[in-house]
Amino acid sequence: MFAKVKCFGLSGIEGFEVIVEADIHNALPGTDVVGLADTAIKEAKERVRSAIKNSGFYCPPRRITINLAPADTKKEGPLFDLGMALAVLGAFEHAPASVINSGAVFIGELSLDGVLRPVRGMLPILISAVKKGFKTFVVPEENAAEASFIKEAEVYALKNLREAVQFLHTPHYFTRVRPRDFSSEVQYQYKDDFKYIRGQAFARRAMEVAAAGNHNILLIGPPGSGKTMLAKCLPSILPDLSAEEARETTKIHSVAGLLPPGVGMVTTRPLRAPHHTASQVAVTGGGSKAMPGEISLAHNGVLFLDELPEYPRSVLEVLRQPLENKSILVSRAARTVTYPADFMLVSGMNPCPCGNAGSSAKECTCSPMQVSKYLSKLSGPLLDRIDMHIEVDNVTYDDIKGEESEDSESIRARVNRARSLQSERYEGKGITNNAGLDSELMAIYCALDEKSELLLKKAFDRLGLSVRAYTRVLKVARTIADLSGEEKIQFSHVSEALSYRCMDRK
Repeated sequence: MFAKVKCFGLSGIEGFEVIVEADIHNALPGTDVVGLADTAIKEAKERVRSAIKNSGFYCPPRRITINLAPADTKKEGPLFDLGMALAVLGAFEHAPASVINSGAVFIGELSLDGVLRPVRGMLPILISAVKKGFKTFVVPEENAAEASFIKEAEVYALKNLREAVQFLHTPHYFTRVRPRDFSSEVQYQYKDDFKYIRGQAFARRAMEVAAAGNHNILLIGPPGSGKTMLAKCLPSILPDLSAEEARETTKIHSVAGLLPPGVGMVTTRPLRAPHHTASQVAVTGGGSKAMPGEISLAHNGVLFLDELPEYPRSVLEVLRQPLENKSILVSRAARTVTYPADFMLVSGMNPCPCGNAGSSAKECTCSPMQVSKYLSKLSGPLLDRIDMHIEVDNVTYDDIKGEESEDSESIRARVNRARSLQSERYEGKGITNNAGLDSELMAIYCALDEKSELLLKKAFDRLGLSVRAYTRVLKVARTIADLSGEEKIQFSHVSEALSYRCMDRK
């Protein structure tokens, strides 16, 4: 007696087809699972046996062999529980084997009483399966919200194993999950708003420029000056999340198991803020299962690194490649996975160990050697990859008691207009914002007049800028011009862009 069921596995954020085969024959009773399965799958035979029994199905003692094909691909996790149970029931003729193998895909974890439990990575699995021509899916009820955003898929969300068997006999009695449209789910609700930031006009302007061009930014200032608040408010002025961006972000969060129950899609830009004690693997991704790290979880959002010099040097230096390539290659013995990592890096630091260097309110107690040693924790190549370095000073009592600042909604409107200009300008060129400009496009869209060229030349010689820092200044100037609605970069735009490079002056 033999039956097979179609399932899907997960490698990174891509799904791959797995065929679960069950063979029943007369021999000493027992269950063997083959096909390069991990420990969680090998343990599944006990879950499957109990789920079948507690769902009211009788299977006489026989030798059961379960194969997961292709046999040369590593399979991980409890994704295949439902498929394994249905294959066994099909082999024992409790379910129609012909229907099981009709093309539907079965995904889900089983509890001992036969209840279907949700699994990680449902969205990327369905997206990959649809691309490969699969249309009908049976998933756990708690994964319904996630699956509802795949319009091309005919999804049935079931409660338990018994319902899955009934579905095989009478599929027309079950109602498919109602597809949802992303545009109707978008919610731009952020608890942190720029209207709560008093004073700091220079820093607020810099954050607007950074958001408009997707530029990385470093905030330097004494404790309590508002660096963390500025970073937390940044997602509230970033451009609206598109449907494609939301799908990419949700795929990563789904694989990591970070989607809250009942939430099918990430609708706001993520803000990830790992502590400075976070390991390199936690930041970049990895582990035995090559899971995504903080830089991938911040994809299409913000990665905030507070107290930047306190992070281990190894963690900071590993950021250099993702900042350039917008992706991270996680290589482990079992697999190699590429995760997207297109994030805005926002970092904060004190100007010295005591935090008061340059403060208008307190006196610095650090020696020049201590300050130099503290700043030297950040390498030149890393600072070159941060487009903007700005100083944030303490706010005064009058600032605190002053009028409420401009709110995030008004700032986001200007940012959206600037991003729209960039999207139209770079349509068909593979980029959507000024931060992604390469040398060829910069020669076309970042041309300077004679006066601006002379200013930049003097700054280059006096500050000792690298070629990378020079290109960052040009990109920021291009963004400032877009915010002003100017087609060409003006002298004032270059001048303002240079004012955002305070670390070069140090």
